[in-house]
Amino acid sequence: MGEQPHDDLIHDYCLELLAAGRSPRTISTRRRQVRMICRAVDPHTATRQDLVRWLAHPAWKPSTRNSNRAAARSFFGWLVEAGHRSDDPSVRLPKVKVPPPVPHPAPERALANARRLAHGPYELAMVELAARAGLRRREIATLRFSDLLLDVDGQAILRVLGKGGRVRVLPIPEDVAVMVRALRSPWVFPGRWAGQHVSEDQVGHTLSRLLGPGFSGHSLRHRYASRAYAASHDLLAVQQLLGHASPATTQGYVQTTMDDLRAAALAAS
Repeated sequence: MGEQPHDDLIHDYCLELLAAGRSPRTISTRRRQVRMICRAVDPHTATRQDLVRWLAHPAWKPSTRNSNRAAARSFFGWLVEAGHRSDDPSVRLPKVKVPPPVPHPAPERALANARRLAHGPYELAMVELAARAGLRRREIATLRFSDLLLDVDGQAILRVLGKGGRVRVLPIPEDVAVMVRALRSPWVFPGRWAGQHVSEDQVGHTLSRLLGPGFSGHSLRHRYASRAYAASHDLLAVQQLLGHASPATTQGYVQTTMDDLRAAALAAS
């Protein structure tokens, strides 16, 4: 693959992100987004209108548009700070209206189907970690055997490296801990090559295949959030279990049941 437009500039920008302590995943995403920007416009001469035309891509979902807007704000802000430009054309880009997310928990029939179809202990453990620990597919893929610990009371807990390099510790059911212990290896889910873990895409494909059409590993995470909230009615606790930076994000995962609405209505009346 040959050089891409403005590779040196993109490399220096990513070094800045690394120096700021951004996670490898964040840097990889920003690199991809900035390359896309540099293919669409000249970063040295682009105007606000150039960026508006780029941001108005008709195929993008609001969430994608909003993420790309954030990348442009970050990149052009850095260009000014680094002395590559005297002005920042991204400062007054229109804000993107993103509709509130709709919870999409996997139903019990889909989870039962996944458990029935799971081939061997590895696939079953993936299902249980997503459904009963709320792990993201990347968190499942990068789970180490050494991440399974015991708390002061001897109960199983899991240390999880989440988005942005944030670490959280969460309790897990003992039978799920037994499954993980049975897969004893440095990486709980080894990859094809020695010393590597399975890819997050492989985890995602496996969970989607087992759950059936319309559901994914993220649907199991929504199920976990909804059930945790129904049991506790503590949004802060659920936020911590999921590893979200904001409770507003957690709200988009929690499906309110009719029983919850009925209880609230009765309390109000």
